[in-house]
Amino acid sequence: MKVLIDQEQIRRGIDQLGAKLNAQYGPEPITVVAIMTGSLVMLADLIRCLEMPLRISLIRASSYRGGVSSGELHVEEIQRLDIQDRDILLIDDIYDTGKTLLEVSKRLKELRPRSLKTAVFLNKQGTSQVQLKPDYSVFDIPNRFVVGYGLDYDDYYRNLPYVAVLEQSDLEQHHRAAR
Repeated sequence: MKVLIDQEQIRRGIDQLGAKLNAQYGPEPITVVAIMTGSLVMLADLIRCLEMPLRISLIRASSYRGGVSSGELHVEEIQRLDIQDRDILLIDDIYDTGKTLLEVSKRLKELRPRSLKTAVFLNKQGTSQVQLKPDYSVFDIPNRFVVGYGLDYDDYYRNLPYVAVLEQSDLEQHHRAAR
């Protein structure tokens, strides 16, 4: 695998996002809603940079199984959120087509938060299919399939401390090892 974003770049990027959020929200409390499982690593690193009081809520939203999108978004745990009249920061691992961020944002708005901002770890260039853009992104990346730092292929590679491009030869090796 070819490393696209190394550990030090990630640390600096998350620190910069934390500084922006601290400046925007100041001492006001926020609720961070993280879309699992891909944003887990970003969530852990980002909240350690935040200085305001915060609550954390986790939801699951996915249209992928085995590296292939079904086109249908499944969202779990969203109705149990208590976010009415709260400032919400929705975080996700990657902005690709934008459909997940758009749909989850719509569903969160139905719960009447005071405000809703979105942040993504990676913003994949040239793949958006919706008008909604994330308010914050840590890195812009080319249209490549990436893994690491929470992002997976078939639930593997999330533990890599960097972001790497998963090439065809890597996929072939993965499938041989999984047998």
